[in-house]
This record gives sequence, C-alpha cells and structure tokens, in this order.
Amino acid sequence: MLSCQTVIGTRSNTLLKLNWICFLLFYLLTPVVDSFQLAMGLLKVGNPKSWDDSKKDLKYIRRAGVRQFINTYKRVEHLQGDELLWGDEIEYGVFVLDHEQRKVRLSLRAKQIMDELNDKESSSSQMMEGCTFVPEYGAWMVEATPNRPYTGYSSDLLRVERNMRLRRKRILTVLGEDECAPTISAPFMLGAQGNDGTVPPTDVGGPRTLSDYVGDAIINPHPRFGTLTANIRQRRGSKVNIRVPLFRDADTPEYFNYPAQRGGVDGCCGSDAQQLWRYGKGDASLEEYGNDSVVVGCSKSPNDEAYDEQAVEQGRALQKWLVDVKCDGCRGLFYRRAPGEIVPDADWPRNGDIVLGYELQEHPGWVRLQNGYYLPMKSDDGLIPFLHKVSSRAEASNSEMKRIGSSTPLFRARDFEKESLSMLLEGDVLVSTSGATAVLTAAPDIVPNGSDPRVGNDSVRAAIHMDAMAFGMGCCCLQITFQAKDMDESRFMYDQLAVMAPIMMALTASTPILKGRLADTDCRWGIISESVDCRTLAERGRDDPNAPYPEYNTNGVRRIYKSRYDSISTYIYQGATTTGDKQPSGLADRVLNMYNDIPVAVEEESYMQLREAGVDPALSQHVAHLFIRDPVVVFDGGVEEVDDETQTDHFESIQSTNWQTVRWKPPPPRNSPNDPHIGWRTEFRSMEIQLTDFENAAFATFILLLTRVILTFDLNLYIPLSRVDANMQRAHSRNASAKGKFFFRRHLAPLEEGDDGYGVKYQSMFSRTVNGDSDTYLSTFSNSTNDDDEFDGHGVSRRRRQAPYAPGSAEENSYEEMSMADIMCGKGGYYPGLIPLVHVYLDHINCDSITRQRLNQYLDFIEDRAMGDLITPASWMRNFVRSHPSYKNDSIVTDEIGYDLMKACRDIGEGKLHVPELLGKVRIDPITTEGAYEVKLESSRAQNDRVLHLLKRYTSRRSFGNLT
Repeated sequence: MLSCQTVIGTRSNTLLKLNWICFLLFYLLTPVVDSFQLAMGLLKVGNPKSWDDSKKDLKYIRRAGVRQFINTYKRVEHLQGDELLWGDEIEYGVFVLDHEQRKVRLSLRAKQIMDELNDKESSSSQMMEGCTFVPEYGAWMVEATPNRPYTGYSSDLLRVERNMRLRRKRILTVLGEDECAPTISAPFMLGAQGNDGTVPPTDVGGPRTLSDYVGDAIINPHPRFGTLTANIRQRRGSKVNIRVPLFRDADTPEYFNYPAQRGGVDGCCGSDAQQLWRYGKGDASLEEYGNDSVVVGCSKSPNDEAYDEQAVEQGRALQKWLVDVKCDGCRGLFYRRAPGEIVPDADWPRNGDIVLGYELQEHPGWVRLQNGYYLPMKSDDGLIPFLHKVSSRAEASNSEMKRIGSSTPLFRARDFEKESLSMLLEGDVLVSTSGATAVLTAAPDIVPNGSDPRVGNDSVRAAIHMDAMAFGMGCCCLQITFQAKDMDESRFMYDQLAVMAPIMMALTASTPILKGRLADTDCRWGIISESVDCRTLAERGRDDPNAPYPEYNTNGVRRIYKSRYDSISTYIYQGATTTGDKQPSGLADRVLNMYNDIPVAVEEESYMQLREAGVDPALSQHVAHLFIRDPVVVFDGGVEEVDDETQTDHFESIQSTNWQTVRWKPPPPRNSPNDPHIGWRTEFRSMEIQLTDFENAAFATFILLLTRVILTFDLNLYIPLSRVDANMQRAHSRNASAKGKFFFRRHLAPLEEGDDGYGVKYQSMFSRTVNGDSDTYLSTFSNSTNDDDEFDGHGVSRRRRQAPYAPGSAEENSYEEMSMADIMCGKGGYYPGLIPLVHVYLDHINCDSITRQRLNQYLDFIEDRAMGDLITPASWMRNFVRSHPSYKNDSIVTDEIGYDLMKACRDIGEGKLHVPELLGKVRIDPITTEGAYEVKLESSRAQNDRVLHLLKRYTSRRSFGNLT
C-alpha cells in the first residue's frame, strides 16, 4: 500500500514531510529534490551550472542515464499486480485585476501563495481530502494535485471534482483582494504590456531570456527554471522563435495588403479543409519572411496526405526504398543489427521489396528501417547500389512480400492503374530489378500547389511573434497519471493514449489569445514546443556555420525532426506473432510495431547497450530516442557523485525534459523501507485546462474510464504515427473540435489474416449488434477469449500481443477520417463510438447509481461538445472578444477587453456566471472560501468581551422564559 505520508531527507538532513502524491506524479518540469536525488514532483536543491560549465558533463550524464535505466529495468521488470491508482494535475495562474485602469497583470506572488497554502495543509493533515501545491515555471503560477491518489473504485470518481473544487477554494483563501486565479490556459496579455505587465512591476529583458517582450523576473525564482531558460537558448544558438498564425478579422492591420479573403474571415483554406500550423518546422519561412509571418498549410484528403512528397523531408513520413542488388546471383540483402553487423536471418528483404526507413547522418550510406534493422545503400566499395529512393506512391508486387516480418506494411495501398517504374523513381533514373519487379501505382489527380487557389501568397500568414520560454511554459493544462498493474499494461496504454492525445486536445481547446492578439489556432501545444526547442540549426535541417559542436550529442548535427516538447515519435509496445513470450527465430531483434512509420532518431550506442542488457527492441528504441537529447540543467556536485546502481537522477534529467503527449514512467527507486511502493505509470499530457472544475473532472474521468474500456474489452486504437502527427496539426486548427476531421481507427480490434478492412470476412461485435446478429458472434467471441491459448502466462491476450504487429494484410483500411462526433458517438454499423463504449463498461461493472448519475452528466456534456452543441473554451473566448463593445475588428485584445474576459473566466469558474453555450444546462455551485478547511471544536477559555460581543447578535431573539 502507498502510505499517506512520506519522509525524505534533505541535503542538510532536515526532514521534510511531504504528501505521497509528490512521488506518484512527475510534474511538468523536472522536479526537485534534495541532495541530488530527483524524486517525483520536487525541485532539485543545489547550484545549477552555467551552460559552458555543463558541456563537459553532457556525455557522462547521457551514458549514466542509460545505465540507470537498465539497472531500474532489471530490478522491477517483473513487478506485477499493482492496483489502479491515479491522479490529476491542474495549473493555476494568479493575476491582479486593476479595477481603476481596467487592466490585468501577472501577480508574481506564486511562491508566497504556495508556501502559505502548504503551511495550511500541514495544519490540516487530519483531513482525509487535501491538496498539494508545488512550483511551476512562472512566478505567477501554482500547480495543485490531490494529496492522495484516487483509487480504482467507482465511488472515487466522485472525488475528482470534489478535490478540484477544494483546491480552488483553498487558493481563494490566500489571494489578495484584487487577485484571481482562474483556470485559463495562457495569460491573455503576456508580452503585450511592456514594463507594466506585472505586480510588482518588472523590466522587459534580462540575461536569461534576452526577450524583447517579457522580463526574467517573471520566471520562478528557483534557480532551475532560469537556468533551463538560458541553457535552452544557448544550446540552440539563438533565442527561441515562436510564430503563431494571427487571426484575420475584417480590419486586422497586418492583412491590409493581403489578397481578398475567401469565405469571410474563415482562413485561407476554405470550408473544405483545415488550416495547418506546422509548428517546429518553420525555419525556411523564417529565413524568407522574418518574424512577422508564418507559412501555413491545409489539410488534405487521405489520398493527398498519403502521397505528399514533402512529408519525408519534413520528417512526417519515412522514405520508401526499393531493394535492388545489381550483381549476378544476388537476390537481396541481409539485415544488419547495427551498421556493418550482419544478421544471418533467412527472412531478409529480396529484390523488388520496398522497405521504409531514413538515412543516417551519423553513418552516411546507411538506412535505419522501420523494424529497427539497418541496410546499406551501396556496397562497401560504393560501386553496386543496393537501395533506391522511390516515390511515396510506390508499392511492391514481390510474391514473397507475405513472409512474416519481411517488410514494412504499406498503409497507403490503393488500386490505381500501374505505371512504369521510371515515372516514380526519384531523379528520373530507370532502375532494373534483377529478376523481380516493383509495381508502382499512379497517384490520384493532385492539383499542383502553384495552381491551387487556396495557397500561394495567401498561405503566408501574419504571425504573433514570441521569443521566450515563458510564452510556452507559462501555459496551464490538465494532466492525468495512471498506475498500471505491470509494465506490459503501462506500455500498451502509452500507445493507445498517444492516439487519443490530439483528439482530446482538440476537444478541450482553450488557447485562442496570445500576447494580446487573437490567434488563428486554438491550442497551446505548438507554442510550448517552439518555446523549448533547443535544437541547433543543423539538427533542424538548416545550414549551420557553427557546427560541429564537440560536446553535444552527435556533435549537434544529427537531424532531429521534432522539438523535445512534441508528440511521440515511436510506439513502445512490442508486438508478437504468438501468445507466448518467445518469438519465432529471426523476429526477436525486431521492433514489432508496424505503426511506427515516421523517422525516429536513436542514440545508436545506447540502443545497442539496451539490447545487450535484455531490453526488447521497441522499448530500447524508445529509450534510445529519448537519449538523442542533451541534458539541459546540470547541478554542481550532482554528476559523477550519483550512484547509478540505486539512483535515477541522470535518467530523469533526460526523461523529464522530453515533454511528449504521453510519458511512460518506470517505478522510482526506493531509498528506504519507508518509501512508498510506486509501480509502472503512464501520464496523459495533451489536454487543455478548462474554466470549471466540472469540465476538468469530466475529461479526467473520461480518460480514466477509456483506459478501462480498452483493457476490459481488449480494444485496439492503433493507427500509423504519421496519422497521429497529422491529427496533432489538425487539432490546433481553429474550431477543430466542431468542424475538423481526424484520422481514427474504424475497427477497434485487429484484422484477421486476409482481411482488407471492408470485406465480409471482418465482422466486428459492434456491427453484428447493429445488424441484430450479435448472439452467435458474442458466444463465439466469449468462447474464444476463454480459451487458454488466447492468453499468456501473465493474462495478456493474443489480441493485445498482436495488435501492434498488425497480422491483417490490409491495415490501410483499418482507419479513416472521422469528425469529433463520429469518434465520440459512433459511425455507421461498424464503429460504436467511445462514449457508448464507456456506458457499456459502466453497465458491465454495475457502477453504483450515485456515481453513475454524475458520470452520465459528464458523458452527456462531452457528447454535446463533440456534437458541436456546446463550444470549446477557445471558441467562447474568441467570441467574447469579437463581441466586446470596444473591439475594433482588428484582432487586438486591448487591456480593457482582457480585463473583462479575465473577470468572466474567474466568475465562470467560481460559479457566479452561467454560460449556456459552454455548459448547457449544467450549473456550477458557487465556490467561496467557506468550507475550505475544517473547523476545530475548540475548548480553550474564551475572553468575556468576545463572548458578549457575539451574544449581541442574538439579543433580539425571544427569551427562554417566553417559550411556553
């Protein structure tokens, strides 16, 4: 059992009493600890080194971090049987409302507020329900969690909203008269008010940020945060550069010289597509247009997405390669376990096969494949070419392609007419195929960009420019962490929730205002991604006159396609072709997850070290991908002094600064018998913060219940990661929840061998139910899942084991574009919808009626928002601004508008203002300071004058003598 209280030692050996939840949850910024022990949720005490002083330690920390992970893995890999425990994190910003000037400013009292709140918590430790308050990046920000985890019982689902309300109540008790702490994603006016944007006033600029818009004083005073800011900027070689498309209204001055808008003010893509902000990939547009503009794209049809030749260059897809070894008697290539190390596997790619992979810059002439193996592009002497780049439209017709694991599934197969190889080979070079033929299919008609009326000059949009980490890490969000029963479950849920991350981000969108301007996006994620992007120019694919950097990972020149704050780049669940743990010969060393179809750079030495230690290929790839990054904060005396056998400081210094949409968390070390037991966890990080505790609780409990649905009903949400990344870009689009389309799996179970996704052989339990033929199927399903052959020794089903391996032969038909309403409520007779499945699960477990009543309200609310009957906070805020009496149709949020909007957000959260378009019929009970803390029944002697003063309140009542 996890104890309610834990005692750990500090550097000075004083004892700090901390609620155990600090250990359960990893907070957004790596956490503090005492004497160089990175515990969960705490900030490290010590002196951080400057970036120049840190450089000599980077390699040691990377190597030690991998060793620490391996030691942890060996210690806890067989940990089984943990109960479901979970928790949420909510971040609050504190603001000062200037009623006289009608202006809102940041209140830089967060540390004082947090200390006062935690003092009150200590004096209220007898209460079962409590809160924990911890620092966040901004000096105006406080993060709060429940003081003990929620359990795996249905009645605890009602605790979520109660505890969120309690946190808000308690924060109200320490706010000043003019202060407020609404749950909003981004401060509306940050960076727009010069030196008059904070209380107390602070000057713009400073050595940490070098910002033109905000000052260093708004950063949390803990030395970690300022050092993190400076080191990210210095490693990058310049200030961070954030450019978000500016919303175009009728009189927005930046658009005065632009072509006439099509479709009013609805963007440059028209009504049939979503405008895409490709965050993290804008260096070319920066070089051409400067800070005040950004190039956007438009969502395309599935076929257009599939055949987007720019996707490979931008890291949104893997390159296709034709295997064609031109020598007498040569039939193909052996795989390589590492560059130069042959794997004598009979299941090697033959001539005519097409494989997916990406070129290695650190090993020129080599390609890393989707399955984790390597292939050389040419012979050792460079005279015989082995691999040839082909178009994304290429498909192989090699008769041996059905061999298990022989090649990567082609998710984009289409039955178009065949055309000659020379038309689709890159560079117009005709390549013979030595006895085998690569058949390539023609692309559908695609209008060239130059003639597409939606693009051209109109794709260059005015931008909201920001230049400091505070613009991103100053955003607030809602995060959920779950403890799994074992490592297998935690990894499977990591993959499934990664698919849900962009869907839930769009559904909770709440970030339409940045730096006093209306944005043409709705979500915060890309802002944070660009605010902590420490990649060098070379790592971002640009010419870098200062490269190489000898101290950096791979000399700072390896191409890295994503910021360290982004969506995931690899699924981590290792698939299987059998129920047992042992794979057929030749498959044990492969990444058996066929949905990994985007480049995933790995630190090669780390990967080999992990494999030699017995870590499976999929997990080795994940960890080795994390370790392509350098640590960005190094503490004096906390490098070689750390014990790799018992501590995880260096692993956490890399892991916790890879801020991805989901995070996989191994059990932390137990340094004493009194430390709590904590198991394998998965953290869901993409959701935007909502204005009310009702909304936040609804989405938190929905995600928790969805994990139970997936596990209990043995479902599978896998889609290719390229489609997940496409969804992330679509989710940022304005009003994406109501009008957008997202790629989602149409069949929530693996296809059987030979299925094409549409044929009669595939019959889901859901389609059978709709068609009135469920009894026979469910009986068969029930019998099959009770068969001992369907489960391994750990109780893991064949369905789950094989889900990432995709044994079906036509997975490209397993997903399609769906609206938010489709995803949540169902589509046709084959896809039931997530909300109906949650209802089925609640019926299945016989959820108690009191809990079910509130859960039904949550699910009805989510359904109404998914259907578009209720709007997102982002849409409501934008509408509020545009309907404000002082708004000039110019996309500018003035101080007065920001002040009125902040008051409205505060009042909505505290239950003083009801907005039907946000909440429908749900009304929030008012939140005040009353009842924030329990009142003790005192018995100490009261002073007479105090008694007499209070008694006067009741002197008008009838005397006891008259009560006859």
